[in-house]
Amino acid sequence: MHVAIAGNIGAGKTTLTNMLSKHYGWDTHFEDVEQNPYLNDFYDDMQRWSFNLQVYFLNSRFSQIQEIHTQKKTVIQDRTIYEDAFIFAPNLHSMGLMTTRDFENYFSLFNLMDSFVQAPDLLIYLRASIPTLVNHIQKRGRDYEESIRLDYLKRLNERYEAWISTYDKGKLLIIDIDNNNFTENQEDLGRIITSIDAEIHGLF
Repeated sequence: MHVAIAGNIGAGKTTLTNMLSKHYGWDTHFEDVEQNPYLNDFYDDMQRWSFNLQVYFLNSRFSQIQEIHTQKKTVIQDRTIYEDAFIFAPNLHSMGLMTTRDFENYFSLFNLMDSFVQAPDLLIYLRASIPTLVNHIQKRGRDYEESIRLDYLKRLNERYEAWISTYDKGKLLIIDIDNNNFTENQEDLGRIITSIDAEIHGLF
């Protein structure tokens, strides 16, 4: 089984991935942030590095999915290939940070990959307001995230909501992070686990 967690920067994807992996004994696949050779450059000069960054993520995510489906275990994945294609790349394009030529090239590459990709059995979307995202980002204190602007997060949130409202590739569980402090509250985590159990039992 393939479970994936989607959500904006700072929504708590990595933390929840770790917690659910520990609870269920699932294997994890994380976003390749530490090894990404473009990330620091991108935050310094988004226009110059946006295409390179997005292609790197696309390639990395596609490789992950191929690996997930060759394994006979349940895997939980931190962020999906769809978020790159339907949220981050179009957002960069609409902000004038990726040329139309690069965006069209990128999207044709995604469409090709998508024809080989199997959607997650369960997608968990972490919905969070801008103040919650900012609070989480500040708490973890990653250097390259210090320059993220509020309007950038807001645009991403709007795209996430638009994408989730039409998502039809498989089972979807939405968790409102503003009202669920699963990182510090066991009861809140328990509520998430109960919801996941209900969805998983519906898969069999």
